[in-house]
Amino acid sequence: MKRDVRILLLGEPKVGKTSLIMSLVGEEFPQQVPLRAEEITIPADVTPEKVPTHIVDYSGIKLTLSIRTKWIPLVNGGAEKGSKIPIILVGNKSDLRSGSSMETILPIMNQFSEIETCVECSAKNLKNISELFYYAQKAVLHPTAPLYDPEDKQLKPQCVRALSRIFSISDQDNDHILSDAELNCFQKLCFGNPLAPQALEDVKTVVWKNTSDGVQDNGLTLNGFLFLNTLFIQRGRHETTWTILRKFGYDDTLELTDEYLYPPLRVSVCCTTELNHLGHQFLQKLFDKYDEDKDSALSPAELKNLFSVLPYMPWGPEVYSNVPLSDDNYISQHGYFCQWMLSAYLDVHRCLEHLGHLGYPILMERESQTSAITVTREKALDLEKRQTQRTVFLCKVIGPRGTGKTDFLRAFLQRSTELEEVDVETEFLKAADAACDVACLMYDVSDPDSFNYCASIYKVRNHHTYMSSTSFWLRVTLGATIAAMLGFALYRAFSRHK
Repeated sequence: MKRDVRILLLGEPKVGKTSLIMSLVGEEFPQQVPLRAEEITIPADVTPEKVPTHIVDYSGIKLTLSIRTKWIPLVNGGAEKGSKIPIILVGNKSDLRSGSSMETILPIMNQFSEIETCVECSAKNLKNISELFYYAQKAVLHPTAPLYDPEDKQLKPQCVRALSRIFSISDQDNDHILSDAELNCFQKLCFGNPLAPQALEDVKTVVWKNTSDGVQDNGLTLNGFLFLNTLFIQRGRHETTWTILRKFGYDDTLELTDEYLYPPLRVSVCCTTELNHLGHQFLQKLFDKYDEDKDSALSPAELKNLFSVLPYMPWGPEVYSNVPLSDDNYISQHGYFCQWMLSAYLDVHRCLEHLGHLGYPILMERESQTSAITVTREKALDLEKRQTQRTVFLCKVIGPRGTGKTDFLRAFLQRSTELEEVDVETEFLKAADAACDVACLMYDVSDPDSFNYCASIYKVRNHHTYMSSTSFWLRVTLGATIAAMLGFALYRAFSRHK
């Protein structure tokens, strides 16, 4: 939301612009009116939206032409559709006229979509003075333009996309209907209190009477949810829709804010990041929600539905080669968590972005998705204490070609797959490539040259202090028991004397 609001009063001389400002500030009609009022600032604590408001009296030029041909083009003449400054039409001195001028104003409002509303007021009688500036402030903080197309009388595509994501996140059982319990959870989340039972029924009745498919099985469908927000906007209650959008992380352009997607998380160089119990709890709920056939695996269609609230698919085809799969070659529940743990370990900020899109801070009622992440203590301290609370470790398997590194790693996934192999001589010479918790040196027992190769790598790399202080080197033959050898390596890494 904007940090402040600037209101410019524009009009011909003698229409009462300065009198409106003086009446607002003094709460009485001024007996003497200056040619132009100084800019005033209304403090945040006395405004309905708790935002400072600056009011400027513009009397520098004489405007003698009409609203259509001069005033509106002066304000928004070069602006593109959707980026125009909101306008409030003000009919002052209503005390001098019997009846209303709205019949004259309505055609102008229909012609120019940037006109938010029209207010008739009287600076002399203090009629609608506070309301005038409230509507002006509201037009800035809760603009109609990003949400609704008055010409087509429907929500704009960007607004539909945002509200569709909100609906999907709020549909906690994935039945494409918001039940009474889900609606009340949504209402409490956005507005602080659930709806009374009769109010809930009244809402569904309005939707049912005005749509053919807005209510199903006594719940609200996506079309019903969109209609309800359209109705709010058409009735001048667009602050309701904006409250919903901002609660779910959206800014005035209907994009998720950087503050929402990328909350600050400080990670020292020698520390790592892991999903904690809150992260696991959220991801488990998410898995259960989209595992529609309850086979403890996610089919490609189920995985696509899970990530449908993201603007892109975060997991590419390579995920099927990197994690355990079910008998049907779907991503198993174990594989699902493996991929998330890998993401949190290797690219925590991308992981936070994905959790934000999926609604973690909203559904878990947390300030941000950083509460799903634990930053571990420095590795050197773990080595000094000879113990660790980490649950994720990085192991690099190193050896010459033909020693069976790929088959060794395939055994963890219990299937045949293609794995990326790096040329050690060119890639592993850099310190960044060598950084790991456990380095597994592999050789072929039938090839003495392969052992000599590993020995040379060991001598070169172990010469550097960054490796000897943070890693443990493990040599593995093809006949070794994989899990036992890696477990032993991790034990030695954190139990040996530093």
